[in-house]
Amino acid sequence: MTKKFKFEGRDNKLPKKADEEQAAPENKKVSLLKKSDREIRLNKFIANAGICSRREADQLIEKGEITINGEVVTSLGYKVTSKDEVVYKGKVISAEKKVYVLLNKPKGFVTTMDDPHAEKTVITLVQNACPERIYPVGRLDKDTTGLLLFTNDGEMTKKLTHPSYEKKKIYHVFLDKEFAPADLEQVKKGIELEDGMIAADAISYVVDEDKRQVGIEIHSGKNRIVRRIFAHLGYRVIKLDRVVFAGLTKKNLPRGKWRFLSEKEVGFLKMT
Repeated sequence: MTKKFKFEGRDNKLPKKADEEQAAPENKKVSLLKKSDREIRLNKFIANAGICSRREADQLIEKGEITINGEVVTSLGYKVTSKDEVVYKGKVISAEKKVYVLLNKPKGFVTTMDDPHAEKTVITLVQNACPERIYPVGRLDKDTTGLLLFTNDGEMTKKLTHPSYEKKKIYHVFLDKEFAPADLEQVKKGIELEDGMIAADAISYVVDEDKRQVGIEIHSGKNRIVRRIFAHLGYRVIKLDRVVFAGLTKKNLPRGKWRFLSEKEVGFLKMT
């Protein structure tokens, strides 16, 4: 049975002008948590600071790249408190509160933290969300809209971007012409691109009356993979919108706006 995609909201229209899609975020700042004096393992402390995952933190510790109160520590079981000075690459790091921000990205914004050549970057849309320094999980190209997650949780980022975890992503695709049923079946079976075979986890027409609109579910993290799939078959993507990312949806999240994940959503991401 073919999976049928249904998209909420009113995004199944022709693309709007860029200036109509942009909106300034309006949310309150997150307050910092008070630091505790309880001991935690050094690798967890480093991961909590958003430097990297715990496994990668273990490697940094073993290589002698972490100092505690001026002394190099290579013991993986070492524990620290908030009173200890933990230094990596000459900078003191601290275990910040974990923050998870979901943005409905508008068209025209580059997914980068610091690009002097980019006119508009996604970080400017969430810069007032919290005092913590957050990073995008994965990326969306400049012309792609939709869900983009930001966090300072290094472990979570690793989990959501590593191919082995196969996190589901669903895109609403608008094409320059009707998508042939034969090509739809071909994408289901798989097509050979320049960097290997790729197949959709699910694909269908969004509305039967307009075969230029296609919903595609895919877990691959390859660069511009959705656009390349359709280009390979001779179609041009007019508009591309990511409507689901790792179980998160755009419901009640207008274009250009952001929100914090609920505790339930964070727990679900960690559990899966």
